[in-house]
Amino acid sequence: MSLISLPGLAKMIDEISQQHNLPKSAVQEALREALLKGYERYRRSQSLDRQQFHDEYFNNFEVELDIEEEGFRILSTKRIVEVVDNIDHHISLKEVQEVALEAQLGDEVVLDVTPNQKDFGRMAAIQTKQVLIQKLRDQQRKLIQEEFNDLEGTVLNARSLRFERQDAIVAVQSAFSQPEVEAVLPKREQLPNDNYRANSSFKVILKKVLEGSHRGPQLIVSRSAAGLVVDLFTVEVPEIDEEIVRIVAVSREANPPSRYVGPRTKIAVDTLERDVDPVGACIGARGSRIQAVVNELRGEKIDVIRWSPDPATYIANALSPARVDQVVLINPDERHALVLVAEDQLSLAIGKEGQNVRLAARLTGWKIDIKDTSTYQLEINKEQQPSNKSELLSNEKDNDETDLVFK
Repeated sequence: MSLISLPGLAKMIDEISQQHNLPKSAVQEALREALLKGYERYRRSQSLDRQQFHDEYFNNFEVELDIEEEGFRILSTKRIVEVVDNIDHHISLKEVQEVALEAQLGDEVVLDVTPNQKDFGRMAAIQTKQVLIQKLRDQQRKLIQEEFNDLEGTVLNARSLRFERQDAIVAVQSAFSQPEVEAVLPKREQLPNDNYRANSSFKVILKKVLEGSHRGPQLIVSRSAAGLVVDLFTVEVPEIDEEIVRIVAVSREANPPSRYVGPRTKIAVDTLERDVDPVGACIGARGSRIQAVVNELRGEKIDVIRWSPDPATYIANALSPARVDQVVLINPDERHALVLVAEDQLSLAIGKEGQNVRLAARLTGWKIDIKDTSTYQLEINKEQQPSNKSELLSNEKDNDETDLVFK
């Protein structure tokens, strides 16, 4: 069989594999596709009538690499026919039966159609090199998609590389300890207190894997997603990992609408064990556990509250650290509640620019109105006063119809 020589083929495959962090099988596949494109270029240059080569014309051709002999062959699968009208796709029955008497019409045979070494041409070699570079990139994208598709929502270790506009480009490592892969940390997914110095390390959550032939990094990661807080607590609190304590809900505002308000998270926890304090388990001795999470999130404020099946109790807990006097469920069907607090607790319950009550509403799923208890009582008394006055007028009129003082 013919062979086009490729000196140092085995060494070349090894070097490309190491340089591009690809398995040898992927490199060989990319090389086969590139060589086939080079052969197409060679055939087109040899043909005067180029219209015969439609898009699928070379689908029956393939490249066979010979690592030991350091070269490659071009093979073509042809169908056996009575009359040949296309020598690239067909072969006559008479010709095949000269070497295989059992051959029949409609059968397929694989033939060596490798051109001479000198005929392959310089332009075909250049085409092969260009296509190989593109195919290697495609192989890398394909492997990244296959490897990280199952890791969406997983927390990964990241290392800061550089900035492109306002997006941070980071290097992440998969759970399979594969070489690092570039990922994008968009501006909206960053934390305001983060400092992305070169080679600084931090944790991110894999938010999305881009599909298709996307240029540049295909992984979108986040530092602002609520899932990152859940994972950090799972790591720091053994009771959560062992499912003794469960995280019921998380409400996070990592990028507040105002620069005067810092990032803040509320997390609701619960347990079925009577002897376990879920809030205390998350905070840890002298706040050691929650402090580890706060440090990873660069000082973000975190409120850990106890979940309750009773909506009023749950809403009161969610407004921590404010002390609540009373929770009135105005419309349970529409999940609308009124919370009464002391005057000195009003600003604390609402929070700076409404952040505390906003996070509590997201955490509980209830619309929350907050009022000062004393002011609310005055409003109630005023509403009741006209009604009492009318009753008094009615009673006195019944007793003395001539007394018109109250008119």
